[in-house]
Amino acid sequence: MNWITLDNEGQLAEIDEKSFKKPQLIFKHSTRCSISSVIKNRLYKGELPDNIDFYYLDLIANRPVSNEIANRYGIEHESPQVLLIKDGKCIFNDSHNGIYMDDIVENAK
Repeated sequence: MNWITLDNEGQLAEIDEKSFKKPQLIFKHSTRCSISSVIKNRLYKGELPDNIDFYYLDLIANRPVSNEIANRYGIEHESPQVLLIKDGKCIFNDSHNGIYMDDIVENAK
C-alpha cells in the first residue's frame, strides 16, 4: 500500500487543493488502540483505488495535526477515523467498526 504520511498541518492545505482534482482520504490511526489496528489491517487488504489519494496519520505522534483536522473540517475527533475530502470539504467520515473500503469508494464517486 502506498499511503502518504500526514505529519504536519501544512499538508492540509495541499490536501484541500488536490481534492478539487480527486478525492483525498485521511486515515487517523492510534498506534495504542487495538480497534484502530484491526481497521488499519482491514484497509490494507486488497488494492487501494487509483482515484483516491490516501493519507495516513499516526495521531499519537501527530496529535496537533489531528486537532487541526477536526477544526478545519468540523468533524469531531475519533480514532480510528476516516475523512474523505472533496472540493475542499469533508464529504464523508466514519469511525471505528464502521470503516469499510467499499463505503469510501462509493462516496468518492
